[in-house]
Amino acid sequence: MPPPVPIPPSNPPPTTSWFRRTLLEPVKGWLKQGLTPDRLALTLALGVACGLVPMPGMTTLLATTLAWRLRLNVAAMLLLGHVLTPLQVLLFVPFFRWGARLFHHSAGASLSLAQIKYQFLHPTAAGLSMLWRASLGALLLWAVAMVPLTFLLYRVLRPVLERLLLRLSKPKSATKKASSEVGVIR
Repeated sequence: MPPPVPIPPSNPPPTTSWFRRTLLEPVKGWLKQGLTPDRLALTLALGVACGLVPMPGMTTLLATTLAWRLRLNVAAMLLLGHVLTPLQVLLFVPFFRWGARLFHHSAGASLSLAQIKYQFLHPTAAGLSMLWRASLGALLLWAVAMVPLTFLLYRVLRPVLERLLLRLSKPKSATKKASSEVGVIR
């Protein structure tokens, strides 16, 4: 006798989007665990800044140090920092080009990813000098750009997270009752 074939469930579990699973659900969880909207907004804003640092490998070190020092949620900051890795890679070469221009290094103004890789694999004094100046300029430009971006993100995220916390703290019956009474005219 052949083994019985499992019957598929009549209602398959709903699939959730990558955005919801990776970002929205953790944020809701952190709010439910007692993290204030103010602290979570600061954590997320600094996580974006750390995620865009133009030095490979610095995201984890910088995010962990900042979160530990400011007593923020390390997991939230690291999650956001690493989710932004594709954007960090996209901004890597422009930051290096602008950094080289900032320190008036003419050879670095037209840097490409292949040239940067070549300089690391075949180091020369001139190449290392150019990479050093480009790196220093990129870090300086990043730091200057992240101050207003972090402040802006913090100011935008704080009220959004406060509203989300209010929505999460309402009992489900009150939400259903309020939504059912919307169309009632008395």
